Amino acid sequence: MKVLISLMYYRPHYSGMTVYTERLARALARRDHQVTVLTSRFNPTLPAYEVRDGVTVIRPKVLMRISKGVIMPTLPYWAWKLITQVDVVNAHAPQPDAAVMTSISKLLGKPVVLTYQCDLRLPNGFIHYLANQGSHLANHISAQLANTIVTTSLDYAEHSPFLRRYLDKILAIPPPIHLESVTEEDVEAFRSKYNLQPEQRIIGMAARLATEKGVEYLVEALPQVLKKYPTARVLFAGQHQDVLGEELYAQRLAPMIQKLGEHWAFLGILPPVEWSVFFHEAEVTVLPSINSTEAYGMVQVESMTCGTPVVVSDLPGVRQPVKNTGMGLIVPPQDSDHLVKALISILDKPNGYHGNVDEITNHYAPDTIASEYEELFTKLINR
Repeated sequence: MKVLISLMYYRPHYSGMTVYTERLARALARRDHQVTVLTSRFNPTLPAYEVRDGVTVIRPKVLMRISKGVIMPTLPYWAWKLITQVDVVNAHAPQPDAAVMTSISKLLGKPVVLTYQCDLRLPNGFIHYLANQGSHLANHISAQLANTIVTTSLDYAEHSPFLRRYLDKILAIPPPIHLESVTEEDVEAFRSKYNLQPEQRIIGMAARLATEKGVEYLVEALPQVLKKYPTARVLFAGQHQDVLGEELYAQRLAPMIQKLGEHWAFLGILPPVEWSVFFHEAEVTVLPSINSTEAYGMVQVESMTCGTPVVVSDLPGVRQPVKNTGMGLIVPPQDSDHLVKALISILDKPNGYHGNVDEITNHYAPDTIASEYEELFTKLINR
């Protein structure tokens, strides 16, 4: 089967959407499908064409940026050329380019699956407002033309102002989760590199330093946690510098984080093995997201596959992994007081929130998810 996947940003860009798409593309390629990714050359130093892990990546040149989006004048040319060569198209949204992909796919009679990652909420401002309106219009065009819309959970779809208009097209497929295996040597190297001490109670957060992630609520909660557990320390894994569109947010949080001193450490974007060790070393991880730009929270499942419980916000979709596994606690969003209580509850009983790790790992394995996409693609192609 020949599959074309489209999205605005692909690896080496780092976000939940790029990680999801990379895992899916790799898994489909391992299942002997011919997979091509059409994305942007968001960094001009990136190659226009390359093969990564069996996946062909094509990056048209970027002319300009609008808010967090990019304009690629040659995208319609590449879309038409590539769609004629494939059996099925998988466009990822929210992104304006999905409307181009779905429109051309329909003109050429090719089935198209729209993977809707999350609702888009850009910061305040006139340019962001225009970008938001353009994105909403493109999303509706894409959804109307798509044969099927894949989202991570029915819970999210039923509560999304956008998706609930298209429930008759919705298919829920969870996100693909994969972590590298680790050795004792990997763990010792990690502990040495980041100066982890045996007496420390490690709280992990894996995210970009972005407004929708609700980082400030963990910052506000930590001093109260320290009263009960003075050796508690937050390890923040993920991009925390030069996050696109989040510069003012980072500046606002900087003085608050600085006051926490050695109890807060930014680790940056970790290589795959260190990323796995991070989840193993944390006693609890936190996902305090505040709005519907968080549709599921892949990092919480990554934490669970390492046997580490989580505290998550009570948001549609985001709450589902904890509800289904019992591996953690659910708290109201934007509520640092409840976050304090949940963290202390788990630190008090670190062995009280364990689930079936093997079952969770198998359920979310990229090969499992790719097989569900494969079944959907085959059905649409045969139809």
